This record gives sequence, C-alpha cells and structure tokens, in this order.
Amino acid sequence: MSKNLLIAALLAVSAFSAPANAETSAAPEIQSADFAALDADFAKWMAEAHVPGLVWGIVKDGRLVHVRAMGVQTVEDNVPVTPETAFRIASMTKAFTGYSILTLRDEGRLRLDDPVSKYVPETKGWAKGITVGDLLHHTAGFVTDDPWGDRQQPLPEAEFSKMLKAGVPFSTSSGTRYEYSNFGYATLGRIVSNVSKQDYAKRVKATVLKPLSMTSTRYEVRDVPAGKLAMGYRWENDAWSREPMMPHGAFGAMGGLVTTGQDYAKWIGYLLSAWPAKDGEAQSAKTIRAMQYGGGLLHARRRPGKEGDNCRLSAIYGAGLVQANDCVLGNVLFHGGGFPGYGSHMLLLPETGVGVFALTNRTYAGPTAPVWDAATALFKSGYIAPRAIASSPALETGYAAARRIWKAGGVEGEGQYLAMNFAMDRSDANWRKHLTDLSAKSGACDDSPAIIATSKLSGRFSWTCAAGIVEGNVLLAPTSTPQIQALGFQLTAKP
Repeated sequence: MSKNLLIAALLAVSAFSAPANAETSAAPEIQSADFAALDADFAKWMAEAHVPGLVWGIVKDGRLVHVRAMGVQTVEDNVPVTPETAFRIASMTKAFTGYSILTLRDEGRLRLDDPVSKYVPETKGWAKGITVGDLLHHTAGFVTDDPWGDRQQPLPEAEFSKMLKAGVPFSTSSGTRYEYSNFGYATLGRIVSNVSKQDYAKRVKATVLKPLSMTSTRYEVRDVPAGKLAMGYRWENDAWSREPMMPHGAFGAMGGLVTTGQDYAKWIGYLLSAWPAKDGEAQSAKTIRAMQYGGGLLHARRRPGKEGDNCRLSAIYGAGLVQANDCVLGNVLFHGGGFPGYGSHMLLLPETGVGVFALTNRTYAGPTAPVWDAATALFKSGYIAPRAIASSPALETGYAAARRIWKAGGVEGEGQYLAMNFAMDRSDANWRKHLTDLSAKSGACDDSPAIIATSKLSGRFSWTCAAGIVEGNVLLAPTSTPQIQALGFQLTAKP
C-alpha cells in the first residue's frame, strides 16, 4: 500500500471528531478546515512512525472542542480506535503523582524540603540529603532510568520495599543536576501512600479521578472492559508484535495510568482551569499552578516539531509537568510518555486556556512533534490567543488620569494620582515639553479605546491620531490609592 493510501485508510478507519466533555461545544465552523488539515498531519505521522492507532484532541476553555480517533486498537482484527478507547499514558502519569504530593503539602502533611527518609524509612541507610522536592524535580542524583524503569511497572510492593532498603547507586550528587528518574517517582508514590494512609492508586482515584468523573481511567490495565483497550505493539522487522501487558505495581506512580481521550480531556480542562488566577479561588487552583514551579535546575531542550531548528527551550521540571517559555507559543507546560506498547504527549498553553494531547499504541512512539505542530498552527491561525486580562478599578482610575494629562499637555493638577517618584523622574516642565512636542507631531488623537490590562496594576493603550499611532503604558505604584509610578507615550508611524 502506498503512503498516501495508508494515510487515507488511517483517516477513514476511525473518523470521530465530535466534541465531548461534561460541557460540549462545537468548534467554530471556520476552523473545520484547519482541524481537517491537522487530522491529516497526525495520519501522516502515524504512517511514518508505524503507529497502529491514535486519538488526539484539543481542549479549549474547559471543553473538548475537537477529538479525532484513527487507526486500530488491535491489528489482529482491525478493531477501530474511538475516543473511548483506553491507552496507557506512561509518564504523563507523573502529573497525577506530582499533584498528589503538592496536595498533601498544602494539607500540611508533608514538606518538600523534608528528607525522603522521614516518609520512607527504608531509605534511612543511604538517602541522606535527598528531599521530597529532589524526587519531584528529578534532582536526587539518580541515573536516568528509561527504559529500565518502565519494565519495573509490575514490581510488587514487597519487592519495591527491598529495593528501597538496599538503595541504588548515584549518578551525581543530589541537588546538582537534572536527571530524569522513574525510580524517584515510584518513591513519590510510596510517599503518597505512607502519608495519606491510603494505597497510592486509591488515593488518586478518590482525590482526582472520582471528582472529575474520569470513570474510564484506572491504574490496573487488566480491569479495562473487554474490547476497550488499545493493545500495545512494538514495530520491528517490518511488522507489529504485541508487547506484554504489565499489570499495576509499585512503579505505577511513574507511568501506569490507563485512560481514554474523552477522560483525559477532563484532566486537561481541570489543569487549565487554574488560569487566570481569581480572587477567592479554591486552594486546588493554587496547587495546580504550583505544578509549574521547579525547585530544580534549568536544562536545555530542542523544541519539538517543525520550528525546532529556530528555537531552543530553556526548561525546568516542576511537579510532573515541564515548564518552558517557547519562542512561538509563550509560556507552555508539557510532558510526554513512553512505555512498552505506548507513546503519548500533552501540551498546555495556560494563558490561552488551550491544551493539545495525543495517545498512541506503539512502543515509545511519542506524538510530540505533531502535538506541537498542531498547537503552533492553531496559534498562528489566531484560533489560540492569550486570554484578555480584566481591567481593575484602580487601573481605570490611572488610565483616566493619563487621558487628562495628554489632553492638558502636562501633569500639573494631577498630583493625587501621581506616585512620589513621578516628579523625581521627570519634572513638570519636561513633561509639558515632551507632551507638547509629541502632540504637535501626532495631531488630534482618538483616546476612546479601552486600556488593555497586562495586570491589575498595569496596562497599555493605542490611540489612532491624525499623523500616526500613539502607543502608551500605565504602571501603578503599590500604594493604597491609585497612583501612577510610570507613564509612557510614544508616536509610531501610521500603518
């Protein structure tokens, strides 16, 4: 079969693109063509990567606005993938573990700077100096253990206890380097159990899965209903062969979760709900945002996808999520998953309320590139855009003062709205000279456009004038009444 025919077949075998979630919402009609093009990109990637089946989706403002399943969940009988097909998501499980640790911290039941041995007594003989935070941020000094750690998935808890007591060799001194450790996250799972007095998987179910109605998500792969599991395959010798099905065990906290496209979208929506921060919000929102904070060390990564040659990521590992500032998308949170029989990736753009994810059933076939390319295409098309920040009464007061200053051509009489530093940084006389010169060049201006808030105490504005555009900014001081500490006006050429 030619590659083009194979791509067409992948798109045709399982064509699900209806939006779904607790709240459903149809994607804007104008985006249907964009979604179709992205579906084709995923199908092309599948064919080139020899992936049997895949489901990918876009979550926007808490809704699964697009989900597409393609390929098959079993190659032996060509059962098609659907949005309800279950996949093991491998290391994307770590976000659930990181969230669980931070929740216990916020409940006052542990501290990130506590020694690991305080909660895992088996480690007292060898883990001196290693903290809970070191495990969380991959700075404990353990060696990178892919793929060894993946094959530990079914390890019984008793055997894991023996491993913890015996100790492991160190790759580096703790706290000196980022080095990804599945063993470290398995140990975090033990901490969750010991501190909460609950089995790790039961704790996650009670505190995350049940509240989010993720009823098709579980840690024990053998409990997936018949006909609902995407079987895991390896591609070698030009053929697919089944990977062994590893049951849940002590390493489940690092990569054992099994979920569906429909269910996983609920988790993505929950994470994104923490942005923007709101007055009087629940503690859970603060806990989610804390997942992006890394107590570890910055490390460089190549940007995934087609823009990779133009951008390097300076990333830091938070709590089961990697945070970076991307040259195209801005602030991003992401994580991949690789496992015998499975590959996955998720990417969040928290300031836009959008997340993209994909799940596959081929060994270590992480769909990283198509996920990032999809997000990039949607961003460049305007479908993804930063959320507007609501202005505040204080900022509106400051902006009103800025308008009066412009119209008056000086700052005299506005003293109550100017911070104590304002006159020190530029005299009244120099403000009048500056504004007179600028006004003469710009001509009459329309100052009716609203200020665009960049925070509750800062904003920017743009006025169309007879001879150009006046761009400006207002920055308020940390004073009890609204006072401007910095004010700017700049004339730019007319477009």
